[in-house]
Order: sequence, then C-alpha cells, then structure tokens
Amino acid sequence: MEGFLVALVVSFGVIFVAELGDKSQLMALTFATRFKPLPVLIGITVATAVVHLASVAIGYGLGAALPTGWISLIAGLAFLGFGAWTLRGDKLTEEERRKAEKTSKSAIVAVSVAFFLAELGDKTMLATITLATKYGWFGTWLGSTVGMVAADALAILVGRLLGRKLPERTIRYGAAVLFAICGLWLILEAVEQLR
Repeated sequence: MEGFLVALVVSFGVIFVAELGDKSQLMALTFATRFKPLPVLIGITVATAVVHLASVAIGYGLGAALPTGWISLIAGLAFLGFGAWTLRGDKLTEEERRKAEKTSKSAIVAVSVAFFLAELGDKTMLATITLATKYGWFGTWLGSTVGMVAADALAILVGRLLGRKLPERTIRYGAAVLFAICGLWLILEAVEQLR
C-alpha cells in the first residue's frame, strides 16, 4: 500500500506540474470557450486515462526488464530533458487550434479525440512511462491521470473565471526547476545504486 501511495503522489505531482503551460492546457482553455466545462473535463479524462494506461504498460514492461540503478539514471536524465523541454515551452499551432474549435455533435468525443492525439508522444506521456518504470503501474496510472485532469481543470476554471491564462513564463520556469530537481535526485539515487 505504501508503494501505491508513493506512486500516486509522485505521479500526480510530476504530471500536474508538467501539464502547467503545456499545449494540452491551452487546448482545454480553447475547448472551454466553445463547450460547457463538464463535457470538456469528461473528454480530457477519457483521453488521458487511455493514453496513460498505454504509457504505464510500456513503462512497467521496461521496469521489469532493466536493473533499478539504470532505470533511475535513465529516468533522471529524462527528467532533465523534460525540464529543458518545459523551458522551451509549448505553443498551440493554428492547425491544433482549428481542430479544437471545430464543432462536433458531441463535445466529449471531440475533446477526447483531440486530447488523445495531442498527448501521443507528449512530455506528459513520456514522463508517465518514466514514472511507471520506477513506481509501478496502477498508482502511476491513477496519479498521472488525476494530475493531468486536475491541471486541465485548473486551466478551464481560470479561463472561465478570469478570461486569461496563468502567467506562462513563471509557470514554465517553475515547472522546469521542479523537473530538474527530480532529475538530479534520480541521478544521485542511480549513482548510489550502481556503486
């Protein structure tokens, strides 16, 4: 049970932070201006649950095949990479914006499909794979899914209440620092394990 809780808390925190300022959050804001918040949130939840289930399956399989010291080292380097990626920032392209703004018979289906496609290969998917190699699949899946949905719900709420985004630069730097701290911590852990 302790391992599950650690996986849940770590995955929630990492993915919540990774999602801040991500293009998925921009998509959530765009959809929230077009559709009611609840169908948008349901669509995000469905897509996230599916993508992150595939992510943890990949990560859990890798975790079973690799020694833990090497997993920590690879995860640490990946988190440093995620930090750099976060500093670079994500922008919603015009094509992605048009897809998000298209009306559909079902907002839930439109949001689910758009988020599913946007998340494939995204840093939150890669971070979930990385976390699953270390912490196991169920807690990582649940934590990463809830973390992403919470971050996107925040974007919807802020977008609806204030009509503007969170300060993007501050969020980007804060998320990059947290990724770097996690990455360095994992690398130090790997060094201890590989001695």
